[in-house]
Amino acid sequence: MTPAARIQAAIELLDEIVEAAKTKGAPADRLISAYFKQRRYAGSKDRRAVRDLVYRAVRLCGPVPENGRAAMLAVASLDDALVPLFDGSAHGPARIEAGEFAAFTGIAPDWLVERLGASQITGKEAEALLERAPLDIRVNALKSDRDAIDLPQAGEALETPQGLRLPTGTAIEQWPAHRDGLIEVQDLGSQWVCEAIPAQPGETIVDLCAGAGGKTLALAARFCNGISLLAADTDKRRLGNLAPRARRAGAQVDHTVVLDPKREMEALAPWRGKADRVLVDAPCSGSGTWRRNPEGRWRLDRRELTRLTQLQAHVLAIAAQLVRPGGTITFVTCSLLDEEGSDQIDAFLRENPGFEPIACTIPAGRPRGHGTRLTPHHDASDGFFVANLKAPC
Repeated sequence: MTPAARIQAAIELLDEIVEAAKTKGAPADRLISAYFKQRRYAGSKDRRAVRDLVYRAVRLCGPVPENGRAAMLAVASLDDALVPLFDGSAHGPARIEAGEFAAFTGIAPDWLVERLGASQITGKEAEALLERAPLDIRVNALKSDRDAIDLPQAGEALETPQGLRLPTGTAIEQWPAHRDGLIEVQDLGSQWVCEAIPAQPGETIVDLCAGAGGKTLALAARFCNGISLLAADTDKRRLGNLAPRARRAGAQVDHTVVLDPKREMEALAPWRGKADRVLVDAPCSGSGTWRRNPEGRWRLDRRELTRLTQLQAHVLAIAAQLVRPGGTITFVTCSLLDEEGSDQIDAFLRENPGFEPIACTIPAGRPRGHGTRLTPHHDASDGFFVANLKAPC
């Protein structure tokens, strides 16, 4: 592909990504993969260059751009080397017309910038949300140790017990250590969240929104399989990925339970009032993970945010039925918006006056309401809110 053809390819992909954002269609990475499956002539350098152009545009444009060309014109407005590539050639983009407008740039759509500001995410804190994220891994303590493991590339030791940081783009999926379950991809913030759960060996922990089980596996490793783990989720497909991952990691998960939305307690009835700890890794806007999924700013709207906050409250209410007297709920969202963090906890405590907030004993993050908030700028991790709530005895 010529440099101009790469620009045109990026424009075509951005058109698809913009449309998918408006219609809640496929995510950007899936669209990029499908695009190049249909264009086998594009070499690895071409694919990498086009992908970089696409994500430069996505990160740069705060509001959803009108189309892919407007998004790429925004990139070109900051990179003079790209302007001549709008040359009207056979496989390149049309020439730039006088008065043609580029897309608006910024952190996010205006309404979302206001919500971030109300949550004290401004300036450098906001800008850091769109930086490129590093690749963090967790050495699986069930099979190895960070100080002893032999990897093809040495990583930077993180403050978590088994965390390592590698350069973005490191192809660890090709490493034997990944294939054999010695390492797992897990962001630094996510590792800290697992350490924040005030559990003890021998206890029963319910991972209520387990998904594919990343935190479930981390808990099994933290306690060397010395706890009883239940992983539950409404997404049967994602939860189905946990069993093979657990086998590979050598992790013991005692129960996996697929939940029927709005009828969750029917399946969870045997654990009512019996769980020592309940982890609520609640569905959220993902604003703390925009470094990895920058098009998430385009896909979120007010209606979706309202739906998510209502769902978070619903899952917390389920957790309150599962935890034993004196046990704890750990509430987590990968969001920096207060309505998905400290405000959610305030509302829960008003409705459940017997519960008490207790401190998160991790050497990361800063207090936010009755919880702790981690941010990319302050903690060099994805953004998270985590709070511990003790049930009445």
